[in-house]
Parts: sequence; C-alpha cells; structure tokens
Amino acid sequence: MAGPEIISLLDDLRDESAALDALVAGLPPERWALDTPAAGWTVAHQIAHLAWTDRAALAAAVDPAEFEGLLARAQEAPYDFVDEGAARGAAQAPEVLLDRWRQGREELRRVLLAQPAGVRMPWFGPAMSVGGVASGRLMETWAHGQDVADALGVRREPTARLRHVARIGVRARDFAYAVNRLAPPAAEFRVELTAPGGGEVWAYGPEDAAERVTGPALDFCLLATQRVHRADTALVAEGAEAERWLGIAQAFAGPPGGGRRPAESGAESGAAARTARTDGTARTDPEARP
Repeated sequence: MAGPEIISLLDDLRDESAALDALVAGLPPERWALDTPAAGWTVAHQIAHLAWTDRAALAAAVDPAEFEGLLARAQEAPYDFVDEGAARGAAQAPEVLLDRWRQGREELRRVLLAQPAGVRMPWFGPAMSVGGVASGRLMETWAHGQDVADALGVRREPTARLRHVARIGVRARDFAYAVNRLAPPAAEFRVELTAPGGGEVWAYGPEDAAERVTGPALDFCLLATQRVHRADTALVAEGAEAERWLGIAQAFAGPPGGGRRPAESGAESGAAARTARTDGTARTDPEARP
C-alpha cells in the first residue's frame, strides 16, 4: 500500500486534474475544437492525450501484454504514435472523451495507491517508481492544461503543486544538455525558486554553487515545459552555463522542443506559436535523472 508521501502526491495529481476538468467541463462542442499553442492540437487533442497517457500508465501497471503492444507501436512510429493516440481521442464526442478521461485517471489513482512499496513500472524509457509515474502525470496535466488555458484565454492561478514540476525540471538539467548534443556541466547548479504567493523558496543544489538560477517558480515551470520563451521570464541566471541551460531547459523526453517565440508565450497570451508537446514517453522519475 502507498505511504503518506505517495498519497500526498496522488492527491496533488487529483487536484491538478480537477482544476483542468473545471476549465473544460462546461465547454460547448465548438470550444473543444479551438486550436491550442501546440501545432495541430485542439483542446480536444490535449484532453485526449492525457486520457491516452493515463491508459498507458495503467497498462504498465496491470496489463503487460497491452503495454508491450504500446511499446511496439512506439518503436514502429516514434514520431507519430503520440499524435495518433491524441487524434483518435479527439475524434470522439466531447462528453465521451471527458468521461473517458475522468474514468481513466480515477482508475489509475486506485491502481497506483495499491502498488507495493519499491515497485518500478515499465515505461517508454527507464522503468519508473510510483512516485515517478504520479509526478510525471502531474507535470503533463499542468503543462497541457496551460495549452488549454491559453486557447480559452484563461489566466490560471499558480499553486504549490508546481513544486513537482519544478523538481522534474531541475533534475532534467543534464537530459536537456544531452538532447541538444551538449556536454552537461560537471558541477551542480543552485536553483532558488519563489513559490506561488511568495514567502517560501524551493531550493535545489549546493548553496555555494558558482552557477545559479533564481526567480519565480511559475516562470521556471513554464520554461521547463517550454510554454514560455526565456525572454519573457523574470528568471535570473548567474554564470554562462546557467544562462545556457535556461535557453534549452526541457522537463520532458524526446528531441529538443521548439518552444515559443518571444512575446507570444506565457499564461497571458494565446498565440499559436509552435510549442513542444510533452508526451507519453516522458521519463520523469524523480529518483533518477532522465
């Protein structure tokens, strides 16, 4: 059975999902067809992708044969299988898609709560702990929720749940360098992020690190999920490598994302500049660098 830390993490995932659910639950069908900043994806595609990935995580936990089939498809069409899953779901009636997403995320919650301590689940990259699966699902839900909010012209209030997204972004530093064919720095960075509401600071890395990043946690999370351009953040980098990292930061797996152009990014703008999508292959286990 899940311990207190996993229960708290799954509660945060449930609350993040509910916040996005509240944005889309009352939408008329034509609003589900609105384009989001992710090229080719509508609001329906965003929700369909989340439902698809929840199903993949569920299969990884309880249905090895189904998950092996998903892995095989990923290997056959590594650049298409995520889009295909989103497109199939988006073709459903909004009420059917919404119900499918709700049922899937609740079923996944029940299954993750029942997993024994220390278990690791197969994934599209390295096997992941229950905490890794849950935090990855929360990161994706928040990031795709930002795309939905941008499409709808809604400004979301950041919450303390962003600490999970921030932690993934920090731990993915070396992965971001690797996918850009750069050698990651040997030394750790110090990262100090001001939590939503101010007052609390989320700190990572040694206090005496030469390279540092400071600023709002929201800005860092938007940057790490490539929902904002570096120029449109209030993040401060001390050191050339810290600045370079902020230009390539990426909390999700896959090739380097396209990001957003300056002045067309962030929660205040719905501009449809090409945005990297986090996808079902994201390797976000907080216990190991991607």
